[in-house]
Amino acid sequence: MFDKILIANRGEIALRSIRACKDLGIRSVLAHSSRDADSLPARLADETVCIGPPPAKRSYLNAAVILQAALNAGAQAVHPGYGFLSEDADFADACRSAGITLIGPQPEVMAELGSKVSARTLMSHNGLPLLPGATEPLGLAAAVELGERIGYPLLIKAAAGGGGRGMGVAWDADMLAEVFRTTQATAATLFGDARVYAERYLPRARHVEVQILADQHGNVVHLGERDCTMQRRHQKLIEESPAPALPEDLVARIHTAAVTGARAAGYQGAGTFEFLVECADDTDEFYFMEVNCRIQVEHPVTEMVTGIDLLTEQIRIAAGEPLRLRQRDVVLNGAAIECRINAEDPHHGFAPAPGTITGLSLPAGPFVRVDTHACPGCLIAPEYDSMIAKIISWAPDRDTAIARMRRALSETSVRGDGMHTTAGFLDDLIDSPEFRTAAHTTSHVDALTERQAAR
Repeated sequence: MFDKILIANRGEIALRSIRACKDLGIRSVLAHSSRDADSLPARLADETVCIGPPPAKRSYLNAAVILQAALNAGAQAVHPGYGFLSEDADFADACRSAGITLIGPQPEVMAELGSKVSARTLMSHNGLPLLPGATEPLGLAAAVELGERIGYPLLIKAAAGGGGRGMGVAWDADMLAEVFRTTQATAATLFGDARVYAERYLPRARHVEVQILADQHGNVVHLGERDCTMQRRHQKLIEESPAPALPEDLVARIHTAAVTGARAAGYQGAGTFEFLVECADDTDEFYFMEVNCRIQVEHPVTEMVTGIDLLTEQIRIAAGEPLRLRQRDVVLNGAAIECRINAEDPHHGFAPAPGTITGLSLPAGPFVRVDTHACPGCLIAPEYDSMIAKIISWAPDRDTAIARMRRALSETSVRGDGMHTTAGFLDDLIDSPEFRTAAHTTSHVDALTERQAAR
């Protein structure tokens, strides 16, 4: 086991990683920007090191500085959390060359699965179903031909994309050229890679993902599924486990597909296989989308229904320990729901609304968990993600979990000059008939906000 781990992230995931280290008796070193020098994670870490000024490119995305900080601190491993360098294969390779373990999959596996194109090819060769579309990057002329062959709408996606960014929908042939070029430009800006591919877009779909754990000894298990269907512009807002109102045999096939894909990739660590489930009366088809080679924002709902600490399992796997559980040991108990509370204004296009928190009241009570780095006086900084907290409720059944979440959201209050949060909007979504009956699709929120904007 490691003696010391450098935490290369910020906010609630940095704090979550620090707590996992404490639970395992490992010293933590927080690598932070100057903006986060007095953050709650910095106060609770065993050691801290400033890695640069507030802009992420000069701190949290500065791989060379972070690696040197780990070496200087005598850390044997780096926990990258999510975002920033968490899926950067070059950083993973640099860590390995320096004799430091990046807590995540091997660099070559991260590189193969980090490209949606190569990931789709690998999964297709191993029997996972794909949406009709391209299995390699394509140009505009090839995209036009594809649209003529498989029909519209087409989803144009960045080959190196992730996190719901770098994609656009062409609803017909007249839109294709503009959407294609815009997505290329966005991909180049966000990921430094302008390559794109295309696949059939499902206007009515459920987004279902499977959490897997895989050790260095060939053992792979899944920890059930999460439903992430309630999202805005491909950004997740509400997650839950298990996925409601899906046939048991369909869920079993999705679980099997995720384990098969992990074995095919030679995956090691915690990872998530993401799928789309077609919402149609005459089908129960599902399709592979991508693999996230890191811990997910929504990992707490899996922890709540399985009782398994995913962060400590990540660390144990990276240290070379075999999995302590087999598939028969994984039992899903009850239902859990997570809401992401962001500093955004839902009534003005979800515009960021950062600021200093002057008053904060977060929920508590039976079976309510709050993962946050926020506290009165702290700044939700404009340089970074706008997340303030994640609120998670658990109950023996979904209806009670919904009731507990609504109670928790009603107790949530974040005050600050010019600040807005998504708490009230999320309560409306949780209470909507579509969510309560699990009749919502990935386009539900966007359609709702468009109707509100038109009023």
